[in-house]
Amino acid sequence: MNSTNLEIPGLGTVSLDSGLIPLVACSDGLHVPGRNGVVSVVATGDGKVEFIVFAGHTLAYVRSALGYPAYYPVHPVAVQKPVKAVLMDLDGTSVHSEDFWIWIIQRSIASLIEQPAFELEDADLPYVSGHSVSEHLSYCLEKYCPEKSLEDARRLYFVHARAELAAIAQGEGRVDAFQPTPGLKEFLLALKERHIRIALVTSGLYEKAYPAIVAVFHELGLGDPETFYDAIITAGFPLQAGTPGTLGELTPKPHPWLYAEAATVGLGIPFAERHHMIGIEDSGAGVCSIRLAGFSAIGVDGGNINQSGVRDLCNHYFHSLDEILTVI
Repeated sequence: MNSTNLEIPGLGTVSLDSGLIPLVACSDGLHVPGRNGVVSVVATGDGKVEFIVFAGHTLAYVRSALGYPAYYPVHPVAVQKPVKAVLMDLDGTSVHSEDFWIWIIQRSIASLIEQPAFELEDADLPYVSGHSVSEHLSYCLEKYCPEKSLEDARRLYFVHARAELAAIAQGEGRVDAFQPTPGLKEFLLALKERHIRIALVTSGLYEKAYPAIVAVFHELGLGDPETFYDAIITAGFPLQAGTPGTLGELTPKPHPWLYAEAATVGLGIPFAERHHMIGIEDSGAGVCSIRLAGFSAIGVDGGNINQSGVRDLCNHYFHSLDEILTVI
């Protein structure tokens, strides 16, 4: 082992040059290298996940902007044939819509601070994609307007999002909001031909995610997503005054629950068979979510995997969907 590489049980050999950040302690102060068997502590480049490394095992500490962090065991993964299922992210992996949703966040903050010309910075991008709406907005509030409330930011977010989705449904609004990833149709049909089950997994709320995949499936002539996919898991429905919501804002990627539920509940494939499933992601949060759920992660170009410092957490990394077929 050289000075730039670190052996992390469950993750394998990772390079500190990839963007992982060595820490003097876990951010909650409970784990310090050199104490109680802790060998080292490293964080992803975006600081969302910290890995506490012991001699024979690793814990992942998923931080929370909303005050509810969690610890998870890190399980070793492998790709074993036959591959029974592919768990596939939506935004950025199946559909190019991240720019649209980042624009909605930008408009929401602009309205909140009453500055119509407000724009997010490039440095903000790893923190406003791949997580939950509340996580994205909490980051923006802390940086740009800490005196404002998350409740008001969420209210404005849904005002803008629903107005834009309604306009798109009527053939107006941003025509570039939802674009299929190049090669998506051919890739999905190739999986079907191989009798590989497919689950769509997104941290997006249902009212955000479903119109996107419906629009793309209509454009590609793939029919009804509900009958095409073997399972679809979203972050559910937003909790707002006067309406019930579903759990989703506190358990999004990089937590493992969306991918775990898609596999175990949606597809009925038990944890013991996890090496026969792979997850495909373009975001750092998504890659961590797949790995913490116990599945092999395949990263694809175009998202923030490199900026988030999780490239070495990918079992494979490709530039296009068709390349993934070489390992299935």
